[in-house]
Amino acid sequence: MKRREFFHSATGLGAAPFLQAVQVGSRPALKITDIKTFLAGAGGRNLVFVKVETDQGIHGIGEAYSCGPDEATVKVIEDFKTWLVGQDPRNIEHLWAMMYNFTRFPGGLVVNAAISGIEHALWDISGKAAGLPVYMLLGGKCREKVRVYQSIGGSTPQQADESARRLIGKYGYTAVKMSPHPPKDNASPYNLVTRAAGDRVRAVREAVGPDVDIGVDIHARFFEVNRAIRVAKAIEPYNPMWLEEAIRCENEDVMAKLADHVNIPLASGECNYTRFEFQKIMATQALDIVQPDVCLCGGLLEMKKIAAMAQAQYVVVAPHNPMGPVATTVNVHFALSTPNFFILEYHPDDESPRKDFLKEPLMVKDGYIPAPTKPGLGIELNEEALPKYPPRRWHRGFDYRADGSVAYI
Repeated sequence: MKRREFFHSATGLGAAPFLQAVQVGSRPALKITDIKTFLAGAGGRNLVFVKVETDQGIHGIGEAYSCGPDEATVKVIEDFKTWLVGQDPRNIEHLWAMMYNFTRFPGGLVVNAAISGIEHALWDISGKAAGLPVYMLLGGKCREKVRVYQSIGGSTPQQADESARRLIGKYGYTAVKMSPHPPKDNASPYNLVTRAAGDRVRAVREAVGPDVDIGVDIHARFFEVNRAIRVAKAIEPYNPMWLEEAIRCENEDVMAKLADHVNIPLASGECNYTRFEFQKIMATQALDIVQPDVCLCGGLLEMKKIAAMAQAQYVVVAPHNPMGPVATTVNVHFALSTPNFFILEYHPDDESPRKDFLKEPLMVKDGYIPAPTKPGLGIELNEEALPKYPPRRWHRGFDYRADGSVAYI
């Protein structure tokens, strides 16, 4: 196939953009003309999709973290649009620095979510313009498929057992994740919660057998390090894959104390932003697995930088991925191109509403997602379907201790 024919078939573009692309000594005109957002309801939360359009008809899509209230993220993206229109979308480092450096202070949850969603779309455009999948722009493939896991449900040990069996049977997972908490754990005595954690993990281990990996997620609900240590010792006999967010994330130095008393690999990082915060975490040498969120940490390239820092500390990366099908796809490109990637959190996209958000969402096969082959991210928003799932204003749920004080969730 001639180069022109390959580019035309891979991108769906006409001849004019191609002829501009091969002009020797010059770069084709490619400028951002618009940035749009789409808020869609997805069960208990919203999904925030981003679309960046250009003057050459190439567009890219991304996904920002659902912060709640999500209208705030949309407003930040709309403000960034006024900064970015007219810029070449392929200058990703430059545009990232504009959004990060020109914000008054280092961004928090909402600002970094907005940056991340826009950044994904810039990579999608760059891949389409080059006629290559995004992972090929990030160093190429380290692997042919991406290992994934799903969180199980169930309030009782028996229900958790049944959930794990059902999901493994349906999707072929080699790993699952679970909460060790019984119902109303924040209002329950320490001993009850600790004993219940052991019972729940034991039930799942007996259900899945000795070789399926089990991640255990405390979800940063503990403030006291010794409380986390007690739970770790209760579940240690069942050989967990990791203990995730065993304590709050604000004081990274305390994680070293936890690591000194626990014989389970420790994982954390979903609440942290950019390489700068992860540098502080990894300096403690307390974690075995870091879990940045590509919709929150600053985007795809920022997560690659975090992964490189982790690799130098002999730490692997298991991305946090509770969001939608665009986020899953961006994570797949990260995983394919990152040597110290370990496993990806996954939510199946084979049922509505999730399956309706993309024209062809990626699907899991025998516990893995095969490498996509189309240019860019290789997916497209199903914009006609999005209005069928209107967003609802939401925030994280509230929870209280038995004495009425505010608990961690």
